[in-house]
Amino acid sequence: MGVGVLTLYAFSTENWNRPKSEIKGLFGLMKLFIKKELGALHKNNVKVNIIGRLSELPIDVVKLVKEATDKTSKNTGMLLNIALNYGGRQEIVDAVNKIISEGIYKKVDEKIFEKYLYTIGLPSPDLIIRTSGENRISNFLLWQSAYSEFYTIETLWPDFKKKNLMEAISEYQKRNRRFGGVQNV
Repeated sequence: MGVGVLTLYAFSTENWNRPKSEIKGLFGLMKLFIKKELGALHKNNVKVNIIGRLSELPIDVVKLVKEATDKTSKNTGMLLNIALNYGGRQEIVDAVNKIISEGIYKKVDEKIFEKYLYTIGLPSPDLIIRTSGENRISNFLLWQSAYSEFYTIETLWPDFKKKNLMEAISEYQKRNRRFGGVQNV
């Protein structure tokens, strides 16, 4: 497939506003996924990385996530980022607060600012696939998605299959990415 980095939005900072039973169910699915897939991820040389505010998550989830990142830390294949307790606005606020607290910079440019994001060192996404037919970014990678291509599909995330991914990638490959420039003729 040629995908070097894949980021999944597993739990947003706004998800805390859902009913407690739904939150418990989401964490249950997350734990089940990690337990079920960790062996295959490791075997396939996938490196697991977590972005977001882990300190606010349940301890059992944090332990399992740490196990996944530790077990795959030396893997050199695809990078699987899992956004947990992640919010794009919160990421930007956290970055600004870190910059202020360090008091190092009198002036901040994009390169300096990016060093304070949760995604430090990661490439911006080329393609963002939005399931459930929603046409919004839902506070996901606000800074990083400036020039990302979007693909929307009606399918819900639990029902999203490999064929859906292949369709999204195929559609993406047909696009002319201009990054703010004009179309090539």
